[in-house]
Amino acid sequence: MQQRSSTVQEPPGAVPAYRPTPPPAWQPRTDPAPLLPDAEPLRVLGTDAVADADPALLLRLYAELIRGRRYNAQATALTKQGRLAVYPSTTGQEACEIAAALALEERDWLFPSYRDTLAAVARGLDPVQALTLLRGDWHTGYDPHEHRIAPLCTPLATQLPHAVGLAHAARLKGDDVVALAMVGDGGTSEGDFHEALNFAAVWQAPVVFFVQNNGFAISVPLAKQTAAPSLAHKAVGYGMPGRLVDGNDAVAVHQVLTEAVARARRGGGPTLVEAITYRIDAHTNADDATRYRAAGEVETWRAHDPILILERELTERGLLDEDGKRAAAEAAETMAADLRERMNAEPVLDPMDLFSHVYAEQTAQLREQAAQLRAELDAEGEA
Repeated sequence: MQQRSSTVQEPPGAVPAYRPTPPPAWQPRTDPAPLLPDAEPLRVLGTDAVADADPALLLRLYAELIRGRRYNAQATALTKQGRLAVYPSTTGQEACEIAAALALEERDWLFPSYRDTLAAVARGLDPVQALTLLRGDWHTGYDPHEHRIAPLCTPLATQLPHAVGLAHAARLKGDDVVALAMVGDGGTSEGDFHEALNFAAVWQAPVVFFVQNNGFAISVPLAKQTAAPSLAHKAVGYGMPGRLVDGNDAVAVHQVLTEAVARARRGGGPTLVEAITYRIDAHTNADDATRYRAAGEVETWRAHDPILILERELTERGLLDEDGKRAAAEAAETMAADLRERMNAEPVLDPMDLFSHVYAEQTAQLREQAAQLRAELDAEGEA
C-alpha cells in the first residue's frame, strides 16, 4: 500500500474516495460547549438571585444611576445651548456604563467609545474633562495615564486592538492589569472588532470586550448587521466565552463584568460580554430617531428603565425610602449645576496647541505650518 498522507491510505493509482468528514488528524482546538452564551440574558433583579446581592453595592449602583441620568440630561442640554458640538447620550444605558466603571480595579484600564463619557465619569474622571473632546477644545481633555482611561474613541472599534495590545503588554511585563474595552453593536461590524478578538484569544490577553447592544447602529437595526443568534455567540468562533446579560439590570451587568475581569486577571483569557439594552435618546443630538423607529418601541423600553427596576427592588427590600431618593437626586443636581457653571465659562484656548502631542519631535512640515500660524496670529494681534 502506498501511503498518500499520514492519516489516509489508498491503493496505488486509485482516486481518493470522497469522505464526508475531515480525516482523523483534524481535531477541534477548543470544546465549543463551555464557550456558548446562555439562551437568555442573565437577570438578577426580580429573581431569587438578588437575595445574595450586597445591599451596599445596590445602593451605590442606584446613586450612580441617578447621577448618570442627570449627567446625560445636562450634557444634552449643553448641546442645545451651543456649549457642546455633539453629545451621544447613554440615557437608558446607564446600567452598562456604571457597571463597567465599577467592575474595574484602580490599576485596570478602561477603553471607551465616543458614547461612553458616563463610564469615564463614573470611574472618577472630571465631567468637564470628559466632555472637552465633544466641545472641540482639546485632543482628549484628560491624561489617559493618570486616570487609566484611554482617549474617547470616535472611530468605530479602533480602541479594541489598542486594549488588546495594552493587556498583552501588561501580561508580558508581569503587571496585574486587565483592560475593559467598550463598543456598540455597530462596532461589531468593523474589521477591528474581529482582529481584536482573534489576537486576544490567541494571546490569551487579559481583556474584556463589552458590547452594548442598544438595537441600532445609528439608523441600522441589528438584524441588518448580523444573522448570528446573538453578538455573544461571535465569541465562540474566536475561542473565548460569550456572556449574554440584561443590560438594564445593573446588578447582573456588574456581576458578569466582575466575573469576566477576575477570569482575565487570573490568566483565563478574554471574554466577550453582550448587554441587551436600548438608547432612549437619539444617536446624537444631530440625529432624528423618529425616522427609523416607532414611539411605541421607545415607550416599551421605558418600562424596563434601569433606574426604575433597581429602585423597585430597593424599595421592596426596605433599603430605599423617600429621603434616600431625595438625597440621591440632590447629589446629582449638585453635580449638574457644577458642570453647567464650568461649561458655560468661555475656554481659553491656544491655537498653537494644534501642533502639540502629534509627534515627540515635530516634523519639518509641522514646524513650517506652526511658524505660518504664529505669524498670522502675531499679525492679527498687531492689527
